Order: sequence, then C-alpha cells, then structure tokens
Amino acid sequence: MSEKSYVSMEQGACIVCGHLYDTGTILFDRRLRASMERHTVTCWGLCPEHRRLHEQGYVALVECDPERSGNPDEGDVVQPENVYRTGPVVHLKREMFSAMFNRPVELNQPCMYVAPGVVQKLQQITAKPQ
Repeated sequence: MSEKSYVSMEQGACIVCGHLYDTGTILFDRRLRASMERHTVTCWGLCPEHRRLHEQGYVALVECDPERSGNPDEGDVVQPENVYRTGPVVHLKREMFSAMFNRPVELNQPCMYVAPGVVQKLQQITAKPQ
C-alpha cells in the first residue's frame, strides 16, 4: 500500500553497490500536497560502508557490462544510473591503484567501472601461492 504524503525521507543510491541508503534529510512538498512516497531517491553517493572505505583511502573497482552500460572505449561516459553491475567489486588503496594501472586517481573519486574479468585477474595476481 502506497500512501502519499507531503513529507518524504530522502534516500541516495550508492554508486558502488547500487543499494539505497538514508541520507537523514526530510523532504517537504511546499504546497502541502500529498504528492510524495514514503522514501524518495534524489541522488547518487556512497552508502555508509563504501563511504568509510573511501575515507580510508580505497578506490572501488566495480565490474560492469560495457555493452549494457555504454562503452567507455567508444567515448561514452558511463553514468551511475546506466551501469549494469555484474557483481564483483574489489577495493584497492589509491597508491596501489596508481602503481598497478600507471594512472593517478583523484582523491574525490570513490570508484572506477571496469570491464568483466578485471576483478578476477586482480584476484589471480594477488592470490597467495599454496
């Protein structure tokens, strides 16, 4: 049952995992019309878990399907709302990312979208020999 109201709790969507999280903000319809759902998604950001990792100096590599997300190799800019996540996510320290990929990552950049197989290749490289 979806009752409308003139207030709503704001939510954001995590650009890393895609899950919704509460922002702690309450939204009001200034006309006081019952036009809003209980929750309203208004922005892309980081859920508490991924915000904590970002603040600790990690960048998330999020595996996505380029054919369903837009193809960055053809100059398409991949937008968070269009990313088709395939599941695997790995977190690397910014310094490690820069060393491995010979490319700097901005301090305010929490994630990179990568092609299928990149996360698996990184796991093979970093696996401890038995």
